[in-house]
Amino acid sequence: MGGQRRFRFNLRITREEYLSYYAGVANWVVARAYEGETVRFPASFLREFVSADGVNGMFEMIVDENNRLISLRRLTPSG
Repeated sequence: MGGQRRFRFNLRITREEYLSYYAGVANWVVARAYEGETVRFPASFLREFVSADGVNGMFEMIVDENNRLISLRRLTPSG
């Protein structure tokens, strides 16, 4: 039994880059977590965080023992 896992990472995706996700050209976001692991998740998870500047900031993702998303939240906006 693994339980929940927490990953923190920074994202800096321009609006133009995110449009390629939205258009289906790219479906996955890959980031390096502070813990050193690589996290990969569907770009659709970021929709609520898209602004005129794209998607920026430090994020925290929590997954269950099967690596299914429990929560994704922005901790700090990048400015």
